Amino acid sequence: MVQVDIPGFGILSIQHLVLDLNGTITLDGRLLKGVRERLAALSGKVTIHVLTADTLGKARKMCADLPVILEIIGRENQVEEKSRYVKGLDGDAAALGNGRNDSGMLEKAVLGIGVLGPEGACPKTLGSADVVVRDINEGLDLLLRTDRLRATLRG
Repeated sequence: MVQVDIPGFGILSIQHLVLDLNGTITLDGRLLKGVRERLAALSGKVTIHVLTADTLGKARKMCADLPVILEIIGRENQVEEKSRYVKGLDGDAAALGNGRNDSGMLEKAVLGIGVLGPEGACPKTLGSADVVVRDINEGLDLLLRTDRLRATLRG
């Protein structure tokens, strides 16, 4: 569990990390540099889920040796499907994403992190986030170094 007490925001007890695949942790079908190591470090603290419609058909191969639960969702109603997935988890979740289909999961998570990565980001999704970061590694580092999160969200 990742636990952090943020003055003016509340106590977060994060048991799950939900990640978008394409554009968030990968680019053009390849895992972004630094992600593997951070996921390994977080896997001892939280259960990591990767949600994707598998647009490129490479999700199983890309996630095969990662400490994650891969969930392939339908190609329709993705906002609702990702939102339902986060809502249905047993325990609180942090969610990271960049695409329009990630907006609902960021809203439902106790901590939504919008990622402005190499593919860009949907403004609606960034508006649904509690925090916006420049890349996935910065977002994952917020959970590994919670003082950064506390500094950003205290109020």
